[in-house]
Amino acid sequence: MASLIDGKQISQQVIDEVALGVTAFRQHYARTPGLAVVLVGEDPASQVYVRNKVKRAGEVGMNSIEHKLPADCSQETLNQLIAELNANPAVDGILVQLPLPDHLNEAEVIAAISPQKDVDGFHPMNVGALACGEPALVPCTPLGCMIMLRQVCDDLSGKHAVVIGRSNIVGKPMAALLLQANCSVTVVHSRTRNIEAICSQADIVVAAIGRPEQVKSSWIKPGAIVIDVGINAIERDGRRRLVGDVDFANAEPLASAITPVPGGVGPMTIACLMQNTLTAARAIEAQREARLKAG
Repeated sequence: MASLIDGKQISQQVIDEVALGVTAFRQHYARTPGLAVVLVGEDPASQVYVRNKVKRAGEVGMNSIEHKLPADCSQETLNQLIAELNANPAVDGILVQLPLPDHLNEAEVIAAISPQKDVDGFHPMNVGALACGEPALVPCTPLGCMIMLRQVCDDLSGKHAVVIGRSNIVGKPMAALLLQANCSVTVVHSRTRNIEAICSQADIVVAAIGRPEQVKSSWIKPGAIVIDVGINAIERDGRRRLVGDVDFANAEPLASAITPVPGGVGPMTIACLMQNTLTAARAIEAQREARLKAG
């Protein structure tokens, strides 16, 4: 039977560390790190996510600034707001809640955010730096997955990791982080042939495909570590339930460690957003100090 990787507990450890870091930052720089969150429209799920992010920011002692725009706001209006936040010295991190309404260009919005303040880690400059193994702000969900992996495996070097899914938000950055940890990485997706056979050879499986319980026990090598990124709402036994991309009940007896859904990767994402915001604030202050020394 696998040991459960407790995302609630690990995320609280991250939050506690960030809170200590924020206190030290405020003492050293005489200011408080700031996170600006931009919500366009009235999507109920997005509203919940934003509310949770603002709440966490308060818990670690950061300032949070909410900007709510109507669903029919123009690209120009949104870009102008981002430009103002880029220039605001009280803002260290900028997060535009995705998805955006269809008439807005998501790629243009992401590119408009200063790479220094891109706490989602989606800006092309941060994506490129991550791919090259350079310091970068890393997407929060893959960063959280790596923290969880290191909780159960001190040395990932030489492990065969299979990432199921190739999205820009999870799959691709997850593969880059695993490569940095010296894993041998295979990325599989909807067009991959013999996907079950490939996954069944993996020491680490990261499932991020958005299909409920797609990954069956036959995909899991005995003793593998399973990180389930998926959060899917289904109806079962007349009730609405949340399940992952992995068939948890049948995979758990085979795996050495596995994340539950809910309570696994989910809590880590917001905790890592707080960590990224503190990282961004420190980098901004380091650059200011360097400019002052340079005269």
